[in-house]
This record gives sequence, C-alpha cells and structure tokens, in this order.
Amino acid sequence: MKPAAPPALVVNGRGMRVSAADKRKNLLTFLREDLDLTGAKRGCGIGQCGACTVLADNRPLRSCHALVADVLGRSLTTIEGLAAPDGSLHPLQQAFIDHGAIQCGFCTPGMVLTAHAFLLKHPAPTREEARKAIGSNLCRCTGYQQIIDAILAAAPHYKK
Repeated sequence: MKPAAPPALVVNGRGMRVSAADKRKNLLTFLREDLDLTGAKRGCGIGQCGACTVLADNRPLRSCHALVADVLGRSLTTIEGLAAPDGSLHPLQQAFIDHGAIQCGFCTPGMVLTAHAFLLKHPAPTREEARKAIGSNLCRCTGYQQIIDAILAAAPHYKK
C-alpha cells in the first residue's frame, strides 16, 4: 500500500490539500477568505507595511505579496495560530496588551509575528535590536515605544 502523500500546506498545525485553483490565489486572500483567518490585514498590498505578515517556517512572510503556490510544503503560522489550543494568549500577545502596544490593532498581528520570529532566534535582545527587528513593520498609532517594551517583556519566555 502506498503511503499517504504529505499535506500540501500546514496552516497553524493543520495539514491541508490545496487545489490547483487555490495554488494561483494570493496567499493573503486565501487565508482571509478561504480559511477565515482574518488576523493578517491588507495594508499597502505591495509587501511594504507588514500588516499582512504571517510566518512561513517561523520566518516572516508578507502574504499580500505571495501566492499559495509559493508556500507549498511549508508550515504557516498566522496570529490565530500563536495562541494556545485552549485560546489562552501567547506570552508575546499578552505583553502587547499589558504594555499598551495595541492601539487600532491593524498592524498588531504582523508586528507580533515579526517579533515572535525575531525572539525565537534572539531571546535576549537589546532595545536597539528589538527596534531594528520590527523596523520593516509600520504602525501609525503607538509610536513603537510600547511595542518594543512588549517585546522586551516577553523575551524571557523565549529563553531555552
């Protein structure tokens, strides 16, 4: 008997097959409209603002600028997948709340996922390293200080 083929895509830990038509879709549209994962937002539409950021194999990816075909065989994490299965928030998500790093919330999912990918590799960052890590994500509300405070507050949860 032939072994089952691996899933074409894993999203938030769930394997799935992808149709030929889905492969041609914009990844952000696929996540939002087909999978009802609406955390990633359409901001600029050209991969510059970071509102659409998701993680592909724990690396930030601008989903507005990618096709589903571009991520086949990879593991995607959206902001919805960062929380625990019981719905409790990830320490980084909680730190964003605790430090007032959420204003309108539009940039927050992309900012949190960018910070998460950074902290996985740099669990004891300096303030300047945290600032640089989120430098490609735009926020028009908080002025970044609270975001950096949240990242630094959550960092101890990433230490091995």
